[in-house]
Amino acid sequence: MNARSALGKYGETLAARRLAEAGMTVLERNWRCGRTGEIDIVARHGDVLVVCEVKTRRGGDFEHPMAAVTPEKAQRLRVLAACWTQAHGGAPPGGVRIDLVGVLLPRRGAPVVEHVRGVA
Repeated sequence: MNARSALGKYGETLAARRLAEAGMTVLERNWRCGRTGEIDIVARHGDVLVVCEVKTRRGGDFEHPMAAVTPEKAQRLRVLAACWTQAHGGAPPGGVRIDLVGVLLPRRGAPVVEHVRGVA
């Protein structure tokens, strides 16, 4: 595993923990849909399915993790959410929500984990 994938995996672990602390149940991590792409985390929050994109950045000169979801990325997440629901028997009664968890790893101190609901 290279440093970049290790960083991403660490960020996803922190994100999954944050979602669980918020009362969500993590159903899957790194779910792939052919060539369409991958959902970082699929979770359930009550009767809502949550498709969660995780962006992890080291502190410094890089863009903030929350700036990484472009309109094109948001559209791809909607397509992936549709793929997941189709493969798993349809959308739940509460529908589907797309969230973003940004993980910022400063040079010193604890990671900063931000969770934004309904980004796309």
